[in-house]
Amino acid sequence: MARKYSKGSARKVERAMKKRKAGTLKSGRSGKKVKSRKQAIAIGLSEARKAGKKVPKKKTARKAAKKSTRKTVKKVTRKTARKASKRKTSKRTAKKRTAARKR
Repeated sequence: MARKYSKGSARKVERAMKKRKAGTLKSGRSGKKVKSRKQAIAIGLSEARKAGKKVPKKKTARKAAKKSTRKTVKKVTRKTARKASKRKTSKRTAKKRTAARKR
């Protein structure tokens, strides 16, 4: 089975982890010290991507797209359910009115 991550990308992540342990790894624009292990790995992977190493695509973008489509589907089904319940209640009230008029 082929490697998902190249050796070069592993070295970048390893370097980022060592910098984090030493307390010299800084994040993007803010320049704050990185304390999180996950963030250090993410920084190493992004550097590897920029260098053109073999790294899989980010999963977050795909997950966000799936979530947004799910939300829209839920909204549509809710709206149709509301409309259907309104129709039912309006029919019931109409029947009651006609029954009351006949009496």
